[in-house]
Amino acid sequence: METQLNRGLKRRLMYVENKDGEIDGADGRIGWVSFSKSGQTVYYRGRELAKAKGGGVRGNFFDVATGEEYWVSGVKKRGSNAHRAESVSIAIDADAQESYRDLRLSGRRRN
Repeated sequence: METQLNRGLKRRLMYVENKDGEIDGADGRIGWVSFSKSGQTVYYRGRELAKAKGGGVRGNFFDVATGEEYWVSGVKKRGSNAHRAESVSIAIDADAQESYRDLRLSGRRRN
């Protein structure tokens, strides 16, 4: 099922933020995620993130194993992926750095 997040893709470069802690040393990360057939579950760095019923309080997904809340969204070309009111550390996964750089550069060419 195609959703706003997966747009029918099996894998997509996304911004993932742990609202309850860190993801491997950073509050938020940019990296490749994959999706369940229904689009209701996101898989990222060994985590199974299920869609929160009712949207959640601070996140739109939760880790099935730990219950932690996560925010998952598309990567913004302008680079402001975290909420403007929050100060978070963001890391880019090694296997996503080139694709993220290319995405950022394509956004600058249009401005």
